[in-house]
Amino acid sequence: MKPMKMIEAAAPKTPYIEPEVIQRLLKLGDAMVLTLAALALLFWPATALSGYESTLAFLLGLLLMFATLLAWRAAGLYEVGRWTAPGRVVLGGLLLAMVIGGALFTLGALVPSIGGWRAFAGWSLTAGVWLLISRGALALWARPKAQAGAFRRRIAIVGGGAAAQRAIDTLERSSGLDIEIIGLFDDRDDERSPEQVRRYRKLGDIAALYDYARRQRVDLIVVAIPLAAEQRLMQMLGKLWELPVDIRISGQASQLKLSPRAYEFLGELPLLAVFDTPLHGWSWFVKGALDRVLAALMIVAFSPVMAAVALAIRLESAGPVLFRQKRYGFNNELIEIYKFRSMYVDRCDATASKLVTKDDPRVTKVGRFIRKTSIDELPQLFNVLKGELSLVGPRPHATEAKAADTLYQEVVDGYFARHKVKPGITGWAQVNGWRGETDTREKIENRIKYDLEYIDNWSLWFDLRILLMTPLSLLSPANARNAY
Repeated sequence: MKPMKMIEAAAPKTPYIEPEVIQRLLKLGDAMVLTLAALALLFWPATALSGYESTLAFLLGLLLMFATLLAWRAAGLYEVGRWTAPGRVVLGGLLLAMVIGGALFTLGALVPSIGGWRAFAGWSLTAGVWLLISRGALALWARPKAQAGAFRRRIAIVGGGAAAQRAIDTLERSSGLDIEIIGLFDDRDDERSPEQVRRYRKLGDIAALYDYARRQRVDLIVVAIPLAAEQRLMQMLGKLWELPVDIRISGQASQLKLSPRAYEFLGELPLLAVFDTPLHGWSWFVKGALDRVLAALMIVAFSPVMAAVALAIRLESAGPVLFRQKRYGFNNELIEIYKFRSMYVDRCDATASKLVTKDDPRVTKVGRFIRKTSIDELPQLFNVLKGELSLVGPRPHATEAKAADTLYQEVVDGYFARHKVKPGITGWAQVNGWRGETDTREKIENRIKYDLEYIDNWSLWFDLRILLMTPLSLLSPANARNAY
């Protein structure tokens, strides 16, 4: 087998932005502004409305908002391609709003107290100004993002030969797709897997793809290998499943003729789902927004506690109040997390090559208390604000952390699958008693078991449940025994 090939001109690791998130935010903003405008224009001119007139005005306002949103959607105002060129969007959206507004305000004018030309003029002005401001701001933000490829899905093809060629041909003839095929990756090194299919080169084997996806952005892996090659397929997926990347099998590579409902389609290419990223699109956005809002509130709420701890640390021993440590974050990226310093400065262990044990002489008196109560973790709320951590997720481990003198990743198969989501300040393993020292294989194996269970079953309610359980779990006897 040839050694891994070097990948020339690697693209910058620009994060992929799910268009669904922006589209939902646009629709939400439009709905709020249009509803307020419609109701204000219908109710404000009237001095006194009867119950019947009030109900009619309210229903007319909601109808006006919904009809306008549906018309804007049908006209393509929320499509990605319209974000960077707002001129036609503003003009077309305004004309649609005027047509719908004119019709409904004329209908409302049948009741003398509501509707009329003044309402129509106010509605048109409001819709035009809102479209100009919102789409103008969107264009200023979206243009550099689009140029950097933030809205374009980057796809890696696993396999070669005829199966890969069929998949590529289908993707290229599909209209309306904004994708970039990175290249091909295949373990085979013979005539069945040529060095190039169409204009796309083979960039390496499966190990090369694993390494590439850790360093660069890959949004989707399409496996163009027949399902009949079961052993080869399982070997490939056994490694790739650790990546935070959607993995699909090309339906064209299978001899099975399944119902169309069994597939999802990327353009005209039928795909069978194998692995999904746990968080993407709207769920990723909501979790991130909730993390930052709650973290900001917690920083304010715990600021007296953090100030007192900082003072106690400085009074007991010389040195900085905060301890910074490199740990594995999302997709194995190294991040620097913050903690209150719990050890003497000259005995700190930045790589965690030696785990803290009971009555560890490196730990100060203040350090023992804040580690036991997990107060030392509070500065990580600032990591959450920076987007490096979540409030809830698998705990980030230090790069040299060991169990039974063996690196974690060498103890547990699939260890790095826990990095398919952002690490968290608290997690499902911690509230179930797996906190503190990991001096045995059993302890780290159980941590990983609960981490993967969290990833597989993530939901917003699951996060809230863990947050509510965390204060109680800190007081449990099991956690108290394990925390040093």
